[in-house]
Amino acid sequence: MKEKLLHTPEGVRDIYNSECKKKTALEQKLHQVLALYGYQDIETPTFEFFDIFNSDTGTVSSREMFKFFDRDNNTLVLRPDMTPSIARSAAKYYSTCDFPLRLSYVGNTFLNNRSYQGKLAEKTELGAEYLNDDSPEADAEAIVMMIDCFLSAGLQDFRVDIGQSEFYRGIMDALDTTDEVKNQIHEYIENKNSLGMEMLLSDITVKDCYRNILLEYNELYGDVSMLERAKKLTVNPRCRAAIERLEQVYEVVCQYGYEKYISFDLGMVNHFDYYTGVIFRGYTFGTGDAIGKGGRYDNLLSQFGKNAPAIGFTILVDDMLSALDRQKIAVSIREFDYSVLLYRRKDRGEAISFAAELRDSGEKTELLCMQEDTETEEYLSFAKKQGAKTIFVIDGDALCIHDFSAGKTANTSLADFRKEF
Repeated sequence: MKEKLLHTPEGVRDIYNSECKKKTALEQKLHQVLALYGYQDIETPTFEFFDIFNSDTGTVSSREMFKFFDRDNNTLVLRPDMTPSIARSAAKYYSTCDFPLRLSYVGNTFLNNRSYQGKLAEKTELGAEYLNDDSPEADAEAIVMMIDCFLSAGLQDFRVDIGQSEFYRGIMDALDTTDEVKNQIHEYIENKNSLGMEMLLSDITVKDCYRNILLEYNELYGDVSMLERAKKLTVNPRCRAAIERLEQVYEVVCQYGYEKYISFDLGMVNHFDYYTGVIFRGYTFGTGDAIGKGGRYDNLLSQFGKNAPAIGFTILVDDMLSALDRQKIAVSIREFDYSVLLYRRKDRGEAISFAAELRDSGEKTELLCMQEDTETEEYLSFAKKQGAKTIFVIDGDALCIHDFSAGKTANTSLADFRKEF
């Protein structure tokens, strides 16, 4: 009996000695990246009410959850996914906040995936959620942060595939067929089963414009030039708008200089139904699946009473650690500081470049695009309340520096500041 108690249940394991040290160091390294972008920590409970993750939320199925009861007979679950917990918490504590909110987290999730041999039931996830911003810049920031996390960990050989759930939904909603057929199409797309798709379409009536695109669905993968080819395959306004959104996001990613890490995959269909727009996954060799996953979920917070757009991503720390180990890459960490960089959209390129310089020097820098109908003073007040020690405001070549720690404000040119910096 005593010997049996030394073992862990199926799907969980002990992490100890050098592996535990490496995992802690990696978490700190990744956390520093999120902090550089101005993301602030939030912690949610390990278990929640079952309804937080029910079918309406669009997360995992009930049979994949670890369920139990409290003394009042409420059904509780070990959280299978971090995002709904963050959404619930944000809806509660930031219900009246309309400014962009950047939240980061690290915690364990639990999936009762006994049928998947070799898969852990408990995994550590570290990620970020960007709320109250529905812009292409927000989408790009999430993607770029994932890339920065990979680079910070020491990975060089990796890629981030970007898809669009709206492209897929535009086609599915336009098909005049049964849910059973749509589910079969979903399965064929997810499994890249071109032969199965061809056989299915030969047995049902589908408009030629949708038949053609479904037959070529598995080929809608590659660099940015693929998006133009996808546009020519569809006249569906929803699908075309989805592609145009990807083009806008790609433009911003290019301004960060990270386009070489990007591929597009319109055949990407996500396991979670709450995603509403851009979705993305990060891959490297040494693992059999994505080690980073994310996407836009503009409707999830409304289920908890707050109408707000959002995008986020998570990194599977255990899987990344495994990849680093197989690639023989060491992990190290550093400490940084926190500032905010405010800009208008006309100065976006300069702001991205300046923020990169600040981050390269070790300065935590939150990049915040100001809306035209909101005064700069309101952003200053908001940033100060959030705890920023310094706020930079770009207006063309003019730079205003608000140093809250010293209690002073200075005006200079961006060029002169760079010379001294």
